[in-house]
Amino acid sequence: MTLNYTNCFMNLYFSNLHYTVTAEELMQLLEPYAPIESINVIKDKKTQKSRGFAFVNFADDQKAEQAMSTLDGKIIRDRVLKIKPANKQ
Repeated sequence: MTLNYTNCFMNLYFSNLHYTVTAEELMQLLEPYAPIESINVIKDKKTQKSRGFAFVNFADDQKAEQAMSTLDGKIIRDRVLKIKPANKQ
């Protein structure tokens, strides 16, 4: 039996990431807003290099909203970080 908890978490879309940013680096950045359920840095299928965006699932909606309001517009590796709620699929 598989349980799907996707709807229990707030999923945020992080864009304009530098192409060398890793999930581990995002985890360090988001540590004050833990617990984090998952971080998925999207990679090109052929090259396996980052495409410059990621999805982050937060266990706590309030922490997710704090992260979004605090970090959106912050400069990370010479790029302005953009964060918004991810579209539900």
